[in-house]
Amino acid sequence: MAQPEISVVVTIFNEEGNIPPLLKAIYASLSSIDYELILVDDGSTDRSVEKMKALANERTRILVFNKNYGQTTALAAGIDHSNGQFIVTMDGDLQNDPSDIPMMLEMAKKEDWDVVAGRRANRQDGFVLRKLPSKIANWLIRTTTKVYLSDYGCSLRIYKAQIAQNMGLYGELHRFIPVLARQEGARMTEVDVKHHPRIHGTSKYGLSRTFKVIADLILMLFFQKYFQRPIHIFGTLGLLSLALGVLVNFYLLVVKLMGEDIWGRPILLVGSILVLGGIQLITTGIVAEIIVRTYFESQNKKTYSVKATHQGGQEAN
Repeated sequence: MAQPEISVVVTIFNEEGNIPPLLKAIYASLSSIDYELILVDDGSTDRSVEKMKALANERTRILVFNKNYGQTTALAAGIDHSNGQFIVTMDGDLQNDPSDIPMMLEMAKKEDWDVVAGRRANRQDGFVLRKLPSKIANWLIRTTTKVYLSDYGCSLRIYKAQIAQNMGLYGELHRFIPVLARQEGARMTEVDVKHHPRIHGTSKYGLSRTFKVIADLILMLFFQKYFQRPIHIFGTLGLLSLALGVLVNFYLLVVKLMGEDIWGRPILLVGSILVLGGIQLITTGIVAEIIVRTYFESQNKKTYSVKATHQGGQEAN
């Protein structure tokens, strides 16, 4: 089977009302492109799977999970089963518009972008529950990760296949996909895309995700700065804690030698905690370094990524 130009990965969870217009829009928008469509059903409990089976064409594959694993896992499964030169991701709620895909594909090919991300220029969502939390999250992610995209919440994106397939999607990291792509050295840009109000079904997002986003952001910052060198953060903090503990205990020793009673002083407890905490942090850093080396060496992974090689006037990717 020849490699298609693009693989379109759509995540579905209880979207039975959106399936018919969604597939109709995708088929019409991609009629002039060599594509494959991968629909990933994330454990729907309605008739979404039946609708997909009834309307799927010969270019469509359906992956059906046995339970709900979450959007990140659904995206990872779709990407793993993709064969295209480029991979497009989008939600199945019809708020993304498939008619934007040809324009984004042309931009990726002509300007050699690794990632073209959609930006919802006229977002059709409620302000208090959707837009405001999203604006705060976007600002926080941009500021801390230094990956300057305007709209991290827009799932309509197009990637070169080698970028998408090496990102390593786990947990609930779909909002941080641009950060993961940048860690792979991706060149990315944004483009305005259409956005529609939800007509069928209910949104799967809300304010309850705020703390999860913050927790995932902490994880992303660790991955971004210290994934290959965890001893630099654990060792630095451990040495600082150990040094402070030694200073506190030295002060207490001097006080003791001067004849004062140090038993029961809160500072004695502080000094002990700092010393023990410092030792524990340094030990954690060493263990983390061993785990990182096991991660890379056991799977023959490299700590670098080569974009292209040149020899004798010829280029090999």
